[in-house]
Amino acid sequence: MKVSIVIVCMNRLDNLYPCLKSVEGNTTVEHETLVVAYRFEESNLKKVREDFPEVTFIVNNDISGFAENNNLALRQARGEYCFILNDDTEFDSPVIDSLVSDFDRLPQEAAIVSPRLLNADGSLQLCGRPPYPSVNYIRQQWHCYREPIDDTAGRSPVFGEVFETSNITGACFLIRTEIFRQLGWFDETYYFTPEDIALSTLAREKGYKVFVDRGVSIIHKWKTTASRISPAIRPTAVRGSLIFFSRGSHLRYALLACGVWPAEMAKRIKASVRLLLHPSEENRIKLLTFRNITRNIFTRRTPKEIFKKYFNG
Repeated sequence: MKVSIVIVCMNRLDNLYPCLKSVEGNTTVEHETLVVAYRFEESNLKKVREDFPEVTFIVNNDISGFAENNNLALRQARGEYCFILNDDTEFDSPVIDSLVSDFDRLPQEAAIVSPRLLNADGSLQLCGRPPYPSVNYIRQQWHCYREPIDDTAGRSPVFGEVFETSNITGACFLIRTEIFRQLGWFDETYYFTPEDIALSTLAREKGYKVFVDRGVSIIHKWKTTASRISPAIRPTAVRGSLIFFSRGSHLRYALLACGVWPAEMAKRIKASVRLLLHPSEENRIKLLTFRNITRNIFTRRTPKEIFKKYFNG
């Protein structure tokens, strides 16, 4: 088996069907497809199993995050490579075949290759990711920093359209399975963020390298699939990011948290005013999201405990 394709889907057949069809229609290398059917309705599960009999479905009805769900499938992977793919992605070219071919020309220490990500309208979303130190995370919360979307601009490729980069996005990447296993799969300390940066960082610390192929593109429709559970996801993501960037230091965590909390409180106040002036469900959810974030920056709860609290609520 050359590639194990891993997709996590939370009961969204409108995402999953075009994603699976694009995989099957554009992949010729020997592969298996593992889909984690997360909190699926029985009728949807029955339907998708009938329509895609060649796919292995792993049912999970427990409350789980990005890392936990992916790891359920990764531990069953038989491929030489693992291809992690969001369900809200789609491609019309042999993306997986091309990335596998890249490894034939990359150095032995190459661990990960990702494609270029495009928005649904065809504009560039992300092409590689530069180093992301904690100071940039703080600046981003204050809207004083925006991560560059093209880490290859002005740089020389390793070959063709392949460039060395620093970080990946969890939406789509190809990784050597043996290296992924050595790294312990995704770190389940985190829940929705920043598993991808944590994985990239750990790989580089172990002496491996990360690459992006600018000549291979995939559509990532993340803006069109935003959900109503942001009041559970966002505080979980902020808590996870602070844990990651503090790297086990309580003092560093406190300093980072003191930089993030005022920024999130300012957003909370702004959301309160917006809801007061323009009452709507969307504005109510935004206020709830920022309220939950500010309440959990200094908490001792784990990201998973935070998510379960607000998801159940």
